[in-house]
Amino acid sequence: MIKVLIVEDSRVVSEYLEFILSNDPAIEVIGNVSNGKAAIDFIENQKPDIITMDVDMPIMNGLEATRIIMSTNPIPIIVVTASRNSLEMNITMEALAAGALSVIDKPLGIGHQNEQERTEKLLSMVKVLSEVKVIRRIPKKNNKIAIQPSVKLQISFKKFNNKKIVAVGISSGGPHVLERIFSKITSDFPYPIVVVQHITEGFIDGLAKWLNGLLQIPVHLAKLNESLLPGNMYFAPDKHHMQIRSLKVKLVTCGYEPGKLCPSVEQLFHSLSLNHAPDTIAMIMTGMGKDGAEELKLLREAGAITIAQNKESSLVHGMPGEAIKIGAAEYVLSPDEIANLLFEIEKHANEIKRSVNESKV
Repeated sequence: MIKVLIVEDSRVVSEYLEFILSNDPAIEVIGNVSNGKAAIDFIENQKPDIITMDVDMPIMNGLEATRIIMSTNPIPIIVVTASRNSLEMNITMEALAAGALSVIDKPLGIGHQNEQERTEKLLSMVKVLSEVKVIRRIPKKNNKIAIQPSVKLQISFKKFNNKKIVAVGISSGGPHVLERIFSKITSDFPYPIVVVQHITEGFIDGLAKWLNGLLQIPVHLAKLNESLLPGNMYFAPDKHHMQIRSLKVKLVTCGYEPGKLCPSVEQLFHSLSLNHAPDTIAMIMTGMGKDGAEELKLLREAGAITIAQNKESSLVHGMPGEAIKIGAAEYVLSPDEIANLLFEIEKHANEIKRSVNESKV
């Protein structure tokens, strides 16, 4: 039996969440509180397997509660919110960076045309994420990421010369990892970066804006037929698969289908294996399932450099674990090692550029 704590200040919403969750025979709601402080007090006496956490609440909001829980008594947390305003979107992204596993929309109510889809997603997420072994997170003292020096990687940077694109597939735990691995590069980075991030519909724009305020590189939602620029990051937008051809974005409309992901890492990596394999550095990072693992193997076999996140640093080692299992990853690295690798790629490219410019003088 999965034990759930609901943290929600709206009585109507909290009672409806309890109704949905309690109707599943595998789930037991053991608590229903109205603010983050009450949640922290509750878990001192009882430990749920997972917490559903509202964002905007009196006394203590969802972000502060998430930070305290993940730094003192780590428990899987799902952020449940209905807001899309910029302040609450930023709070949601900070909560994900602080250790919350995922974000999902609040239920719409019995009779709404999309209610069954949302209910199924909520129940599925609770069941899967309740099994994640979360680790204690030390809160950041400032907005800067401290990248740990890594063991010197036995990598020849000649391998990374003359590439044209970096591609990333990522899911649960993504915002924190993306912030970490791209924190050291600047707009001088020699390749564009394309990302498929599994996240609830309506939140990808908030994620892009949040990262835009933290990273030194411009972050965008990809647009149809857009030419990719070096030192820029592009996310697949809602309801669209992102494919790359001739270093231009092709968007393919997709929608909700049970068991199918939209957008999918599979679609991005497959397009690159057909059109840009020798030009690609492809990464598969933390996340549930196996989206993109087989296609990462295709990329490796076709000449791409392929990287999977290691188990120790992955919030959920599903996607990278599957890739490693089938031999799709040439390198298995932590986010800090990848951050240092990208920094060295940029430094090496700048040295080459400087040398060329000096030879012209």
